[in-house]
Amino acid sequence: MDVDTRVLRYFVAVAEHLSFTRAAQELFVSQPSLSRQIQRLESDLGVRLFDRAGREVRLTAAGENLLPTAHRMVGEWRLAAREVRTSEAARNRLLRIGFVATGAGALGRRARAEFTSRYPGIRVEPKRFDWGGEAEALRQGLADVAFVWLPADLDGLRFEVVATEPRWVAMSVTHPLAAADAVSIMDLRSEPLMWTRKAPREWVDWWAVNPRPDGSAPLWGPENDNVEEMLEHVAAGSAVCIGAESMAGYYTHPELTWRRVTDIEPLRIAVACPRGPLSPLVRDFVDVVEDLGRPLADGP
Repeated sequence: MDVDTRVLRYFVAVAEHLSFTRAAQELFVSQPSLSRQIQRLESDLGVRLFDRAGREVRLTAAGENLLPTAHRMVGEWRLAAREVRTSEAARNRLLRIGFVATGAGALGRRARAEFTSRYPGIRVEPKRFDWGGEAEALRQGLADVAFVWLPADLDGLRFEVVATEPRWVAMSVTHPLAAADAVSIMDLRSEPLMWTRKAPREWVDWWAVNPRPDGSAPLWGPENDNVEEMLEHVAAGSAVCIGAESMAGYYTHPELTWRRVTDIEPLRIAVACPRGPLSPLVRDFVDVVEDLGRPLADGP
């Protein structure tokens, strides 16, 4: 039988979480779709991989036997895909720089401009990813180097924090808080807040400041898949959103305004790339970032 590595990845996610709900959230798929894929795999193998009793999920003996092999196969495929993509980009003298929203802001723009000036024969391709997707893009070989917004899962990457930005809140120009010069996070306690399923929950909670200083949870507003959707909701007055300071300057809209949130920790931005020997193109770009910011170091 032929097995799609995607199905093995689904199996591994359910096995690690022992929850179809949490696995579906991590994989960004619907729970019914995930369940159908697992049932198809069980049918193809002719064994049950999970025991399901209500909401409780346990691996069967067959599932326990499959898990190490599935881990290995998924890992080997991911490594092979990354190596092929990375080597092809290097062969074409292409450097793919990953980012989300405004990336590293002014530092990122200066780094790209300086790199292009130093190495005019190299083609630079900015690669924007969905919320919280930069680190995984590096692991998949979809980018060679990236500016990653923390917190993030940096497993398998080398990184160094190279910039920080205060966080600001966007709101409709008609919002009562729009008249203030700056706001406190507790000024937003009754405001519906934009959020996304695209990013890990830890990332969403950090941006939302969940829990708030008094222990309360944010009032969750509409969902979004990307920054454009998010800001359209905000401009319409459906919710507010918290973003980096560079977003306040980059994403302007006649129907929304930005105000600094004075009492929450700033965004930390890391430059990151896969562990192991650096390709010449990545090394050259890292050199530029080192000149403009801080040296790159291996992460834990």
